[in-house]
Amino acid sequence: MSKAVERLKNELAGLSIEDRAELAHFLLESLPPDDDIDDEAAWVEELNRRMEEIDSGQAVGIPAEQVFAELRLKYPRVHRP
Repeated sequence: MSKAVERLKNELAGLSIEDRAELAHFLLESLPPDDDIDDEAAWVEELNRRMEEIDSGQAVGIPAEQVFAELRLKYPRVHRP
């Protein structure tokens, strides 16, 4: 890390929470965008692969009711509406 960045970090640490949040937002927005298109394409490919496994019988799904019942047993103290 450069000396300039270290100096700025030390100076900016004294800002209010609101000012640091605004600065953080500005800095994040100033970064170049991620290549979300590649990520989305990878997820579509993964979902298609999983659907093919289910359709071919290689993978078997679990009913949602069973999954939720198991989660309720595992985490009984979690607030439910």
